[in-house]
This record gives sequence, C-alpha cells and structure tokens, in this order.
Amino acid sequence: MAKKSRLHIPRPSARPGDKPDFSYLNLSAAGAVDRPPIDSRTRDIEYLSSDLVRVLNDDHTAKGPWDPNIDPGELQVALRWMLLSRVFDKRMWQIQRQGRISFYIEALGEEAVSVGQAMALRPGDMCFPSYRNQGLYMYRGVKLVDMMCQCLSNTGDMCKGRQLPIMYHSNKANVFSISGNLGTQYPHAVGWAMASAIKGEDHIAASWVGDGATAEADFHHAITFAAIYQAPVILNIVNNQWAISTFQGFAGGERRPFAARGLGLGIPGIRVDGNDLLAIYATTQWAADRARRGGGPTMIELVTYRGGAHSTSDDPSKYRPKDEWAAFPLGDPIERLKQHLITEGHWSDEKHEELEEELTAEVLAAWKEAQQYGTMTEGPFLDPATMFDDIYAETPAHLESQRRRMIEVEGS
Repeated sequence: MAKKSRLHIPRPSARPGDKPDFSYLNLSAAGAVDRPPIDSRTRDIEYLSSDLVRVLNDDHTAKGPWDPNIDPGELQVALRWMLLSRVFDKRMWQIQRQGRISFYIEALGEEAVSVGQAMALRPGDMCFPSYRNQGLYMYRGVKLVDMMCQCLSNTGDMCKGRQLPIMYHSNKANVFSISGNLGTQYPHAVGWAMASAIKGEDHIAASWVGDGATAEADFHHAITFAAIYQAPVILNIVNNQWAISTFQGFAGGERRPFAARGLGLGIPGIRVDGNDLLAIYATTQWAADRARRGGGPTMIELVTYRGGAHSTSDDPSKYRPKDEWAAFPLGDPIERLKQHLITEGHWSDEKHEELEEELTAEVLAAWKEAQQYGTMTEGPFLDPATMFDDIYAETPAHLESQRRRMIEVEGS
C-alpha cells in the first residue's frame, strides 16, 4: 500500500530541558579533507561542500593540507583581536542591560569568523557584513570609540543617529553599512564585485549572512547573478545553528549543507570549521585567490554556534538547552587558538590573563571617551537639522524651506 504524502516540519535535535544533541553535524577529522588546486572544476570538488575542512586537531596541533602555516606572531595578533571582540561584546551587553544603550547583538562564539577572514582579505577588498562581524571592523581599523558612539546615537555617531545600534559602517575601512533587512548585503556584494571586474581591478567582495537568511529571496537573486557573470565574490554563510529562535533546519539545513546551495549554478562550496581560525583563514585565502584569477564566486559555510542570545531582545533558554554551547563539538574559537599557541610554545595562561586585563581596560577607557560625545539622556545632542543632509547631492528647495522653518521654530 502506497504511503500518503505528509507535510514535513523540521525539528531541532534538542529543546529546553533536553540533553544537547549535535549528532546531526557531519564532522571530518582534522587534516582529512584534500585541498584542491584553485582552478578545479566545481563538479570535481563537490566533496568540499559536504566534508568539513579542519586544521586544528583535538590535541591543539595543526594538521593536513589546509594548514596555512601562519607565523606565531600573527596568530598572537589574531588572538588579540578575537579576545578584544569578546571583551567589547561583554561590556556593551552590560551597558545595554543598564539601560544606557537601547539594543545590542554580540558575536559570542563566532569571533574566529570575522578575524580569520579579515586576515585573508586585502585592504582594497570590499566587505558587506552582517551584525556579528564586530571583529572585522576592529581588524580593519575602526575604533572602539566610534563603534560605541554609533550604539549611543550621539554626536560622534558615524550614522548620525539614523541607524539601529550595531549597524556600523566605514568608508575608510571598505566596510559597507549593515542592513537590518537580512540578506540585502548579498546582492550589494555581487554588484560591487561585478563592477570591480568591469573596471579590470583585482579587488574582490565578501559578504556574510546567517543560515536563516539563506531562505530570503535576495540570497537566491544574488547567487544567480554571481554564477552567471562569474563575479569575484566570496559568499559566506555563518551557520551558527539558530536563526533567532528558529533551528537551522527551517532554512534547509536538514537536507544538504548550506555550502551546497550554489552547486546547481556551478558555484563551488566549502564547508569549514567556523571555530578554527587556521581553517577559516586557509579556505578564505583559497576562495580569494580563485576569485582574483577569474574563477568566479565561492560559497563558504562556516559551521559555528551562537554562544549567546540572538540579541538583547532574546531569551535563548526558551527554545534550546541552556548548556548547548558548552556541548558544541567544535568548542570555543578563542580557547582553541589559545591552546594551539600554548602547545606550540608561543603563549601561556599568564599571558592570556594579562592580555584580557589589558583589553578590558582599553574597552573601559573607550566607553568613558564615547560618553563625552553624549548619551541617550545627557548632551551634547545631535543637531536635528542634520536630518536634511546626505539625501540629495543638491538639497531641493522644499527641503531647504523645511530646514529653515524648523530652525525658526526651535529659536522662537
């Protein structure tokens, strides 16, 4: 007797009160995945989209063909940026809970994604981030004070009070504005990359979305254009297992890895350990070299875990086990890099504690400075007349008239 069709509803492997279960993750041993030439055909490297590129072994040594052999001094710098991102996040989360900023999103557990990929890109490459890429901004030179001012919407706010907190940008650092409309950064990145190719430049674009945003229409529009025109772009999918309160299976992660999303269009995909800075650096460098040499786009799925809440408006204990992050098989990215450096004789627990104290002091000093530009309750405050700026190249008469009337009313 034939079975009747049934509607399939994806379900997470564990709910609050359950024991964490990550048996659904397909893990490869460190060093087990081959590194193909960058001119390989997509059909010949499909295994990269289903296996998991890993370099750091459980004994904290580097293994396999993807080992980038980064200088220990550079790895110490990378560790510093990752730890700074976490210390910054912790402080800003506390500040929001004190009611001193209105909203915040932290990158807890995902620090290696931003720092590892930033290291592999060139300064001229354009980045189109999502809202957990704090380390990317920091690595590219955006000051902590400037990021804090943006969250305060004060007179030092790079967005002039027009954006939700954490939606930074930096023209100087080649980092595009974060968008609250998830997925829109993908078409922007592909369009920028196409323009770079038309101009004959060797700059590439890189963009980041979460697993949930792969269900957005913008995602599919972007990868279609990227594939057809062979745009020099890296399309990153940060699979942190949860899209707000929705398990990644609802975005299609049950059937095939997100790295395989572009295979039907001819876009190679790489599935990488998103908590392994060495593997992230190596795969990003591979994709960047491929793009610069005319190989077109590459899709990278970074398998990681959102260690904290989605945002300050979220309570993850309502939809997942409280101890799920501690049970995540790929561990903590900062602890893994720290232990690797210690194992190789280039770091110590004492140095790590000293660095954390130094960075904590640096963040506190930045917060003290940021408040001098105003807070939500204390001046100085942004001039309301600036709302008429940056809209048109030449401000039309009706807006100039409105500006004058507003100033007159304020002055009366």
